[in-house]
Amino acid sequence: MSSEHEQSLLDKAKGFVAEKIAHVPKPEASLDSLSFKGVSRECITLHSNVNVSNPYDHRLPICEVTYTLKFAGKAVATGTMPDPGWIAASGTTKLEIPAKVPYDFLVSLVKDVGRDWDIDYELLVGLTVDLPIVGNFTIPLSTSGEFKLPTLKDLF
Repeated sequence: MSSEHEQSLLDKAKGFVAEKIAHVPKPEASLDSLSFKGVSRECITLHSNVNVSNPYDHRLPICEVTYTLKFAGKAVATGTMPDPGWIAASGTTKLEIPAKVPYDFLVSLVKDVGRDWDIDYELLVGLTVDLPIVGNFTIPLSTSGEFKLPTLKDLF
């Protein structure tokens, strides 16, 4: 066999696999907008929910959920959710993404923002699931908008 013929077969095989993977059903996900969850001595906690639908009649393991929260273009919270669990079979699963923002960062942010307490945010999430045939598959998600920072009156 010539190497040209082998390369042609290899290209055909790659194309076949790529096409098969493209037609494998995949979970779909959406990300809720950011909202205020709570307050502690060290930080405020904001959160969002990822809603994941599973097209399979068996549950799928979630390998990893990573997130980055940005306020006014600056990353304020990043993390990986440990042991996120499973996506229910033939249904929708809701996962909460908590993001803790330290007070010192909020104080510096308020100085930059000024008086209106509204700040632009962007939340980026990577949801990695283990799909049959395909293996690990990451669904990139993002949501953005304007968030009203809590005032002292809101906190206490």
